[in-house]
Amino acid sequence: MKIVEQIKLPIAKEMELFEKKFRESMSSKVALLNRITHYIVNRKGKQMRPMFVFLTAKMVANSNEVNERTYRGASVIELIHTATLVHDDVVDDSNKRRGFFSINALWKNKIAVLVGDYLLSKGLLLSIDNNDFDLLKIISVAVREMSEGELLQIEKARRLDITEAIYYEIIRQKTATLIAACCSLGACSVVPEDKEIVERMRKFGELIGMAFQIKDDLFDYTEDAIGKPTGIDIKEQKMTLPLIYALNNCTPKEKSWVINSVKNHNKDKKRVKEVIQFVKDKNGLVYAEQKMIQFQQEALTLLQNFPASSYKEALVLMVNYVIERKI
Repeated sequence: MKIVEQIKLPIAKEMELFEKKFRESMSSKVALLNRITHYIVNRKGKQMRPMFVFLTAKMVANSNEVNERTYRGASVIELIHTATLVHDDVVDDSNKRRGFFSINALWKNKIAVLVGDYLLSKGLLLSIDNNDFDLLKIISVAVREMSEGELLQIEKARRLDITEAIYYEIIRQKTATLIAACCSLGACSVVPEDKEIVERMRKFGELIGMAFQIKDDLFDYTEDAIGKPTGIDIKEQKMTLPLIYALNNCTPKEKSWVINSVKNHNKDKKRVKEVIQFVKDKNGLVYAEQKMIQFQQEALTLLQNFPASSYKEALVLMVNYVIERKI
């Protein structure tokens, strides 16, 4: 059995019902919108975010039962996440998403931006209409942080002056904050009064998110499906942890060569290859891997005090899958 299916097993019933509710939460009186949202729903990915919501909720709930708030929380997070992906594809001028055409490729930018706005508002209203203000606060903080993280990365990419601390702040906001929101939403939907558990699960999600993003950054330097490192981050002038570490552990002459390569020669395949090799030689990958495992181990310690259950096991599987995945 594939690992993702194994993780889904204890919440299979909830995920099935969630899909139905998620479809309903997108519906509109406008035929064009329904056509587009239908297209989105039918091209779903692994659905890691709702899985985090349900597994967390079932692990922390005394009766291991979820409620309507849990389903709404999962729908809100998926609506908002989908909205950000639709907008991201416009920002990045990207024509593909998970191997399918993106919304902007099929319906142009104007419609894609409006669809993103629509999904965002549907998410907010789903919470407001049901007085889930505690859940709404969690998700609104995540949206704010994701925007700030993206802008911080753009600002720093222009100057290529990212320190390790700034890098962590960028990935915490860009990636980790949404997974943190999933886990705190899951907990808050079933034990809203237990602030300590809600915070512990938020931290758990954040640590996994950090490990997840470092793993993504490592893919750029390791062999891909066709056996070649991709170097896409270098081409896009993104400063990731392996590169930051290498720059902090080299001579001033090497540093200026790397910065010059990333700034002015990032489209030169040979030069990008040389930068990838340089990062490997300086142990940039080894260091990034160590950091990723550190975040993963910290996340696992936060689960220790919860009683044994299939939901806890699935979350541990999820944490390990994040750093062992091949794509």
